[in-house]
Amino acid sequence: MYSRQKRYLGYLIMGIIATLIATILSRNESKNQTHPRDYEEIERSGILKVVTEYNSLSYFVDGDTISGFQYELIKAFAHDKGLKMKITPEMSFEKRLEGLNHGVYDIIAYNILVTSELKDTIALTRPIILNKQILVQRKGDNKDSTYISNQLELAHKTLNVIKGSPSILRIRNLSNEIGDTIYVNEIDKYGSEQLLAMVAHGDIDYAVCDESIAKACIDSLPQLDINTDISFTQFYAWGISKQSPALLDTLNNWLKNYTATKEYKKLYKKYYKD
Repeated sequence: MYSRQKRYLGYLIMGIIATLIATILSRNESKNQTHPRDYEEIERSGILKVVTEYNSLSYFVDGDTISGFQYELIKAFAHDKGLKMKITPEMSFEKRLEGLNHGVYDIIAYNILVTSELKDTIALTRPIILNKQILVQRKGDNKDSTYISNQLELAHKTLNVIKGSPSILRIRNLSNEIGDTIYVNEIDKYGSEQLLAMVAHGDIDYAVCDESIAKACIDSLPQLDINTDISFTQFYAWGISKQSPALLDTLNNWLKNYTATKEYKKLYKKYYKD
């Protein structure tokens, strides 16, 4: 029990530290940047500004080493283009979008669910991976009052999600599909892993997150059930400002070539084992 509480505290501290770092960095950047940059301006500066979420799959610090699928992939792009990379951890999806639209960041290097609604707000790269949204709850059975065994039982339940997440639209569509209300509570301070820890320790009953992140955490939080789908398998991509078409084209061409290499297949297998 003590070790689980210690791990849970670690998740919360990680989220708080990442949020503080992101706030300080974004404030400093916003003083000097008011518009999105296209590829030519990025090339002249020699620095690519990237934002992602701090978690054990995308971007994390282990001792004196930085790792993560998103980090290693965008690092390969920056290296190939002769750019230095400045990466900021930001737990709020809404703040990532805001920073992108104000030129604080050039790229959101994080798995963004591809939806037609989101395409009206930002430009999305070619799909990078396939993923789906799942329900996170504590293990139980049909005798437990809180346990959900199918999507129909989500009626009148409150699902916790990261503020501004594209999964909110999917939950609303699911609410229409089952013909009843599903409530959404948007969490601003924490990322996906912190929501998983909060469910595991009874602070909240349900959360919605990417299946890949849930699978990466399930060994550390064995009391969780992640077997109920919220969405079908969908494409996920990176986000670029609509005012940066040359950057989008450059990144798409690079992704098309790089994802066909042995290096990419090795990277993918490292973080998405199954």
